[in-house]
Amino acid sequence: MKQTKLAAALAVVGLVAAACGSKPVSTNGSGSTTGTSASAAASSYTACMVTDTGGIDDHSFNTAAWAGMQKAQSDGKATVSYVQSTTANQYSSNISSLVTKGCKLIVTVGGLMADATTASSKTNTGQKFAIVDSASVPPNIKGLQFNTAQGAFLGGYLAAGMSKSGKVATFGGLNIAPVTIYMDGFWEGVQYYNTKHSTHVQVLGWNEATQQGSFAQSFTDQNAGKQLAQGFLSQGADIVFPVAGGTGLGALAEAQQSNGGMNAIWVDTDGFTAAPQYQSVLITSVLKGISDAVTKAVEDSSTGNFDATSYIGTLANGGTGLAPFHNFESKVPAALTSELNTVKQGIIDGTIAIKSKAQPTS
Repeated sequence: MKQTKLAAALAVVGLVAAACGSKPVSTNGSGSTTGTSASAAASSYTACMVTDTGGIDDHSFNTAAWAGMQKAQSDGKATVSYVQSTTANQYSSNISSLVTKGCKLIVTVGGLMADATTASSKTNTGQKFAIVDSASVPPNIKGLQFNTAQGAFLGGYLAAGMSKSGKVATFGGLNIAPVTIYMDGFWEGVQYYNTKHSTHVQVLGWNEATQQGSFAQSFTDQNAGKQLAQGFLSQGADIVFPVAGGTGLGALAEAQQSNGGMNAIWVDTDGFTAAPQYQSVLITSVLKGISDAVTKAVEDSSTGNFDATSYIGTLANGGTGLAPFHNFESKVPAALTSELNTVKQGIIDGTIAIKSKAQPTS
């Protein structure tokens, strides 16, 4: 399923590998790391980013957010930099350091930083913020949210249609709404496929009805991701959908080592570009349009058009969806591709209702 807008966003994400490879990095007094973009931009408007503990090179939402920052710089709209959190205890101090630095816009990545961001916004009422995966808090925090249950619904439908064993699996990094929204959508997509095809494909690792499932308790522990995927494989699952940032790379490694026993669907970014070492097992990725949303937030703010209205990415506006199938293009049946297009349109026009309670509403 090729989507022009999403493909363009992925091209931006693809640039991050080269940029991050040459960026200067230092350690500040709190133990977190800081960095700036590899290319300098002639702009006096400064936009700064705080990563969560997944780190700048998580191949997922932090990487995507940084790619969006870099795009704003390459467009000549801002000079960008970041500070990297290694523990949650550093969120507040890292945000504070960027306020002191004089950053015009501070972008915080991840709903886990909502409390620290809100606290800082109340103390520094003139400071502008944008936060990924959390709602707006007027007047000075703009929320960048994504209804990824919609994209994940397509991923679940595809997984059910591609599974040969009749078992697919998913797991999360932490049991939080920005994670479980993907798992809900994936679960619902499988159930919808079963209804349409009178099949009984099972989902291991999550049950939307009970909200019970498997979590690595980390966005960085690749060994935990590998062990979870190994367990699913031993139970017969032949497709895994990790929603766990860098932890999910361990699941991709396990899939690759299974010699065809398991394939995978990646999350947030196009894994084919973000984690090219695992291209052989990646059917597709469920995308979250973080890069485009961050770029727009920075560029709007730099031109005096900051507002605290929440942005919600959907299938309709390109804020979520499926990446191209790449190496699996010839392996996905044309009939299944056609069904996915029909399901996508049904979600957009409301004839297919997604039930996940984790969907953002404002």
